[in-house]
Amino acid sequence: MIDEKIKEIRAFCIKNSKQSNIDKYSRYFKECFDGYGIDQKVYEAQRDFWIADWKNEMNIDKYLELGDKLIPIGKYEEISFTISFIKSERENYTVSTFDRIGHWFDIGITNWANTDVLCMLVLSSFLIDGIIGFDKLKEWNISDSEWKRRAVPVTLVELIKRDLKPEIALPLIEPLMLDDSEYVQKGIGTLLRGLWKTYPDLIEEFLLKWKDQCGRLIVQYTTEKMDKEYRKKFRKSKI
Repeated sequence: MIDEKIKEIRAFCIKNSKQSNIDKYSRYFKECFDGYGIDQKVYEAQRDFWIADWKNEMNIDKYLELGDKLIPIGKYEEISFTISFIKSERENYTVSTFDRIGHWFDIGITNWANTDVLCMLVLSSFLIDGIIGFDKLKEWNISDSEWKRRAVPVTLVELIKRDLKPEIALPLIEPLMLDDSEYVQKGIGTLLRGLWKTYPDLIEEFLLKWKDQCGRLIVQYTTEKMDKEYRKKFRKSKI
């Protein structure tokens, strides 16, 4: 069954591939865009159709198996479909589901876009629903995959709207403050910027502590919404 689903997904993707979109999307991927260039509305319509049409024959275990086979191929839209299928099974998440999805970073999730959508639509739900604790996410800090490490702060970004507290977030991302990946740094900066809007004093204190050691992109992204003159206090000190 799974192999038949893969054939159906791939046939749709090939049929709806669009070179002009591939060229357009490639500008946003330094690591190159490996996808079909499907129009977004076309993609969304087919995604919703499959989720509804396959409801009685697919379940979370089968979707995970589908992901295990599609993710290593690395095609953007195929991974996007997989993420949406898993999102539709939220009520069936378990700790082992989280671990299984985490393995996808080791076998084929290799860009910021698939990473961020997975964080927003799927990974954040494990924390929101209490399936895992924050320490479980923190384990990803030592992953060899920069995308899995990026997933730590980016997953937390989704929890800001649920009043994520700095005392929870900062210990989780502090082990990443010296990470040399620009994508990890951008993820941390985005998280800190979001927290700064509600907890400016705590975030500024944290940033002042790290500004002379951490990557410049963390500071740049964190201070992006600050007054131009005010943000100068977060410049790296001259030796």
